[in-house]
Amino acid sequence: MLRVCLVEDEQSLIELISLNLEMEGYHVHCFSDGQRALDVLSKPFHFDLIILDVMLPHVNGFDICREIRKHDATPILFLSAKGTTADRVAGLKLGANDYLAKPFDLEELLLKVQILTQGLVSTEAQKFMKIADFRVDFTTYTVQGADGVAAHQFSKREIELLALFHEKEGKVISRSEILDRVWGTDQFPTTRTIDNYILVFRKLFEPDPKNPKHFFSIRGVGYKFVS
Repeated sequence: MLRVCLVEDEQSLIELISLNLEMEGYHVHCFSDGQRALDVLSKPFHFDLIILDVMLPHVNGFDICREIRKHDATPILFLSAKGTTADRVAGLKLGANDYLAKPFDLEELLLKVQILTQGLVSTEAQKFMKIADFRVDFTTYTVQGADGVAAHQFSKREIELLALFHEKEGKVISRSEILDRVWGTDQFPTTRTIDNYILVFRKLFEPDPKNPKHFFSIRGVGYKFVS
């Protein structure tokens, strides 16, 4: 599911946009305050699209866009009641991908969102893994919570093990296969090594690590993962 960050201070628009995007299959995370949005978006995050109002409390959308473009290329769609050519040009010069003036037609907004996220779905499964409300990024070795903020940094071995579970989801994987696929034949870890990794995953992803819902131990065989 693609994730959209909506930064908008008008409650009626927040409800209208988020409801319709969710009906289209997007996960929407909303901010109504510019400073709160900046606190999150100035750090490593994962959203697939940012819909950004220009006029916001405390910090305006142009300043937020300027900060995002210092470290991230996520598509940005500006929304603004200021629809002059000068304002559109200013937003695009800051690195925005598109600009929609208020009041806007909902169908046009949804079309712009579709265009800006086109092609992301096909590559998402290769780059990301979903576990409950968490999203593992195989390219940055990080995991984000529901708010899109990086919550943990994985080692290369942890990511390789998670990628194997992702590939084999729903199937029982033997300990020997895990050792061969992740550690290779030139290393000699014990099966206890795998157990330690599973304990880390359970502490991070399971609401109750003692009663797992995602990482299951299959006695005498290995493990099974369910997202």
